[in-house]
Amino acid sequence: MRYLLDTHILLWFFKDADRLSRQTREIILHPNSEIYVSIASAWEVAIKISLGKLDFIGGVGPLLDFVERNGFHVLPIRREHLKCIQTLPLHHRDPFDRLLVATAIEEDFDMLTDDEKIGLYGVIA
Repeated sequence: MRYLLDTHILLWFFKDADRLSRQTREIILHPNSEIYVSIASAWEVAIKISLGKLDFIGGVGPLLDFVERNGFHVLPIRREHLKCIQTLPLHHRDPFDRLLVATAIEEDFDMLTDDEKIGLYGVIA
């Protein structure tokens, strides 16, 4: 199965694995799971670091290194993702979450998230 990590799931896996549910942790660590991270998540983290909402020594670089070391795939933002955003109902107003939902839809991924609003889009694993 192919899964897209919501930004908070990526952050929890990186810094605070105890916050992950057992099921989410098992999915991420399962050898048959293909785990994807959108570059939009790295962008979101970089913005939160610059605003002082996240404290990461070394900035977003160590997070991206962690993504690579764990064999996760990094996805670019594609034209199709942006087109899809225009068609999404406004269940969620956060632009990063909407981009991740559109990515999951267009790439046919299940999303790993704890955000109930994202569940309204039918993309949750």
